[in-house]
Amino acid sequence: MITPRFTCSQTDASVVISVYCPSIRAADVEIHVDETLVSFHVNPYFLRLNFSHPLLEDDTSSANYDPSSGYLTVTLTKETKGQEFKDLDLLTKLLAPRKTKVEPTIEVLSSQENEEEELVSKVDKLSLEQNEILEAAENDWQLPQQLPQDEPLLDASLQKYYGFLDTHSGYFNHVTHTENEINELGVDAETCSPDERRRRRIQHENEKWDEEYYMADFADDEYIQELIKYTHPHIAALEEVKYTEAENLTMMRLPRKEYLPSPIQTHCLYLTLITLLFSYAYESRTTQHDPTPESAWTICNLTPAFSALDPPNTNSLGLIRITDLNTFSLEEIAATIIPSYRRTLAFPLYRSFALAETCRKDVSGFLLKGKRTVVRCLLEMKDILDHHEVYYVYNKVWVDDFCSWTQAHASDDTLKGLGELLGRTEVDKGAIGWNLEELEAATRDILGREADSDDE
Repeated sequence: MITPRFTCSQTDASVVISVYCPSIRAADVEIHVDETLVSFHVNPYFLRLNFSHPLLEDDTSSANYDPSSGYLTVTLTKETKGQEFKDLDLLTKLLAPRKTKVEPTIEVLSSQENEEEELVSKVDKLSLEQNEILEAAENDWQLPQQLPQDEPLLDASLQKYYGFLDTHSGYFNHVTHTENEINELGVDAETCSPDERRRRRIQHENEKWDEEYYMADFADDEYIQELIKYTHPHIAALEEVKYTEAENLTMMRLPRKEYLPSPIQTHCLYLTLITLLFSYAYESRTTQHDPTPESAWTICNLTPAFSALDPPNTNSLGLIRITDLNTFSLEEIAATIIPSYRRTLAFPLYRSFALAETCRKDVSGFLLKGKRTVVRCLLEMKDILDHHEVYYVYNKVWVDDFCSWTQAHASDDTLKGLGELLGRTEVDKGAIGWNLEELEAATRDILGREADSDDE
């Protein structure tokens, strides 16, 4: 039997168990509740959880299976409403067998030799299967369980999927015949695993990083300071967003799909959206919201999901350990935008940490404005890429679907919550990995010595 991955949460009246068991028949699921003990079985999965307080399987309890995500959600009623179930995140404790309440006793019925011999003969005649049943009964049917290891799934196919919800492939089969300057995977874009994409992205960023370029922009930042003072019109707008005729026409041409992401996929989509808006914010700020022929290159280069097909995911952010996928943390947001910061400091014309910080605040402003403003930003990004003869492909892979999904499925409350968190996020310069504080200190020292020489 396989012990499936699972998470537990609670409300005032119930406990919710989310079990990942893909490719099963919902009709075959067996759930049994015995006070604090809850068992779940469907081939080849078996799960037994021992809670701290009793649960009930009554009319308000439910079990729903989502075949698209592979998650079975079981809701069980608390015997005592309002009672707090502690340590629901301690999975090993939940998997521990329930202690036996009554110690086993032996009662001698007779001491006659003939009865003992008769009993022995009957036991000897038991089949192997019956013996196994007796042994299991003695052990209270408590099969050994252990947490599943986070091992990579076996994938024998060379073809790898990418893009929105990993549903796209084939767009980079003929990259040798196109001048795609931002494709960091080259001819391997169709076969690289997510881990390899991330490794190549980080390696390319390190290769492009230029200490002297950064120090020069830090020393002579007069124009960068002008860019920082700029206020984006979408953030300054006081009226509710009203789409133009051109925007409405673009939305009519968007793909009409039914998206069925799992909770983890939905969580990652919100984080990927932050990285797209960050690239858009940098491009808009550096061009004063007036796109240039270089705008498409800038947006694509600054977006890890475009240049290396490497969006935020469960492996890079450790999302598999998060019990509540509807919430976000400051640490998680910081980890999401650090790759955007790195690319801002390694590739474009203006390389300034202060400018990257301002772009982060812009994204916070977009999100706080709500869904309509976010969709407008995505539509403007789409328009820029649609006018490029090569980079329009990233609309097909990412932006078109994001425009549709944001309108139909994104939550305004979640977007505004992300905006509030992003505004409070502090990105440590040390997390960038390029000794920024030392370079800035050295630049100040050089400027100080030059000033002293001028005075002399």
